[in-house]
Amino acid sequence: MAGDTHDGYMFDRPAETMPRGDLQTLQLEKLKLMVAHAYANVDHYKAAWDSAGIKPGDLEHMEDFQRFPFTVKDDLRDAYPFNMFAVPREQITRIHASSGTTGKPTVVGYTAGDLDTWTDVMARTIACGGGRPGDLMHNAYGYSLFTGAFGYHYGAERLGCTVIPVSGGMSERQITLLRDFGPSLLGATPSYALSLIETAKKMDVDLASLPIKHAFFGAEPWTDEMRAVLDASWGMTSIDTYGLSEIIGPGVAAECLEARDGLHGWEDLFLFEIINPDTGDVLPMGGTGELVITTLSKWAQPMIRYRTRDITQLTDEPCTCGRTHLRILRLAGRSDDMLIIRGVNLFPSQIESVLVGMDGIAPHYQLVVQRDGAMDTLSVEAEALEGVEPHDYDGLAAGVSKRIKETIGVSARTIVLAPGEVPRSEGKAVRVRDLRPK
Repeated sequence: MAGDTHDGYMFDRPAETMPRGDLQTLQLEKLKLMVAHAYANVDHYKAAWDSAGIKPGDLEHMEDFQRFPFTVKDDLRDAYPFNMFAVPREQITRIHASSGTTGKPTVVGYTAGDLDTWTDVMARTIACGGGRPGDLMHNAYGYSLFTGAFGYHYGAERLGCTVIPVSGGMSERQITLLRDFGPSLLGATPSYALSLIETAKKMDVDLASLPIKHAFFGAEPWTDEMRAVLDASWGMTSIDTYGLSEIIGPGVAAECLEARDGLHGWEDLFLFEIINPDTGDVLPMGGTGELVITTLSKWAQPMIRYRTRDITQLTDEPCTCGRTHLRILRLAGRSDDMLIIRGVNLFPSQIESVLVGMDGIAPHYQLVVQRDGAMDTLSVEAEALEGVEPHDYDGLAAGVSKRIKETIGVSARTIVLAPGEVPRSEGKAVRVRDLRPK
């Protein structure tokens, strides 16, 4: 349960400042219990580990864990709907699921104890980013099967905040509530917060004059360039948060207000590894590769060595905030989002870094991938700022293409559209339209 909150600095000071040696001892103790629980109660794990010739009792030291097979998203789809649960369905208190737009949804379940853990870790996350008891939070994450809104809602309440459960959409109403209620905290996807800037301008509302101090962004990749735009337009400090529904939801890691230099991964509840995505070999601290996460306290549905597809680095260097948990450096992107255009690997976030802040270009874009013969081609649909004359669009487009070629090394055709013509998102932004034949 919660630790000291009277000073508003750390929600659970003993856990957040635990010496690293004690953290690693705790992780191994919890891991042994979780592995035994998964093997005894989930057919997938028993079959996969038997096939690999590994048993829970083989886990004596942390190095032994590298012999255990990975878990991937297709394993959850194959187990649809409830066959990854490690407790009887009657003991499941809540079910969440992905959208299922690319196939069967991935289903995740929680016991009452899991929900309590999630609520505590979200309170820790919000406190880490500057939230304090008594703050008023405007929660613009969508309330649905998606985990985002619920994590922030219950975590903020556990911290002692007042929650406005506005959900996503109805942007003019959002601006009205932000102006009239005066919240100090905002929860939203960064792309929706960007969209609200335009709505506020149309309503003649100066977002920077509102009382919002801290915003908690997540659910999609975003860049430091986008952060600068959001901070300046809203007059606030934005905090990056990280989570996956398959692991627990939001709250797996969070930036601290003091440093905003990597996201503290809560190691008393999750085990983090970085692997070479091609070989599966575990990389040393500081190596760039795919993030793999194991749950240490989620009893309804343990995730053992889950491949997130997120490309990043870990660091255990001391942080100025005093927390001892390692930090996940800002994500480069997801390996399954990476595009290969004429032999060049790129992530959508790299294009965002080029576009945001360019003269005459608004921070709204989509990438269009098509196939020309045997080669893939990339088009960038950018958007002009208000006040830019249409006869200047071609010159802007040429400038964008030139800068992409110089900084990323890929040739892209750029189309500059009029203000408002790039589709807006009320949740996760759709950055890539893939028109290649399936």
